[in-house]
Amino acid sequence: MTLLVGAQHRMHAALISPQADPGAAQALFRTDGRLSATAGLAIYQRGYFLRIAACMREQFPALCHALGRALFDDFVADYIRDCPPERHTLYDLGRRFPDWIDSSRPEPEAHEPWVDFMIDLARFEYDVFTMFDVSGNEGHPFATAATPDDALRLQPAFSSRAYRFAVAGFYHSVRRGEAPSLPVPVRAPSYLALVRTDYVTRTIPLSEPQYELLEALKIHGRIDAALGSASARFGLDANAAQRLWDGPTGCREQWIAFGFFRDVCSLESTRHPRPTTPACSRSAWSAPR
Repeated sequence: MTLLVGAQHRMHAALISPQADPGAAQALFRTDGRLSATAGLAIYQRGYFLRIAACMREQFPALCHALGRALFDDFVADYIRDCPPERHTLYDLGRRFPDWIDSSRPEPEAHEPWVDFMIDLARFEYDVFTMFDVSGNEGHPFATAATPDDALRLQPAFSSRAYRFAVAGFYHSVRRGEAPSLPVPVRAPSYLALVRTDYVTRTIPLSEPQYELLEALKIHGRIDAALGSASARFGLDANAAQRLWDGPTGCREQWIAFGFFRDVCSLESTRHPRPTTPACSRSAWSAPR
């Protein structure tokens, strides 16, 4: 390890845990008589934390609203000490935050509903946040109602998720600037699809059978195999499973309209380069339907 690398490591450690190395300030800073070495390090420590806290508030705006900024910032300070950034980019800064909250709960065996609600909210927010930068289908053909089932494939910027609480409504209310009150957390399974089309991310409510159908589709890749798996899961006969898919109240038409699928036949015949994601896409949101 070179002297420079050693100094960088010591500086980073001093920013995260100031009390762990009392001699760091004197070793890393020179004083000119107007500002002590300790005061100089404190400026960097404050600036570092303010930047980290700002990034975390961007990734978890609804959780920050639910906890209040002061308490949220306290959580972030403890989180960063326990789980310091592993990479130079701050993009995945919040990746371990939901699990850290879970492992840091005051009474691990209690599973208080409001704590579980906060954990689910954090997981949902990070799921939505990561949808911004995944490789998507923009620039490539999406499926249409005329696309045959055997050509339907889930597009890359898609995810289906299950939560213990209905967190999406609270999140979107915060994003719309409505300052909602914290709801009374009631355990009720919530199934959602996250999908990005034209650089806009949407959350789509799902029923449990629809969620299981999508989970099976992610495994098997083809509609017919996914329908067989879902019908076995819920004890449906072949006709009932088919109605779930393309019956009068089925999900096929709606899911295609929402952009869940790409048309693999069209994709093979028209190869377009994937455009660079515009910066403004990160603030484009759609409320759940």
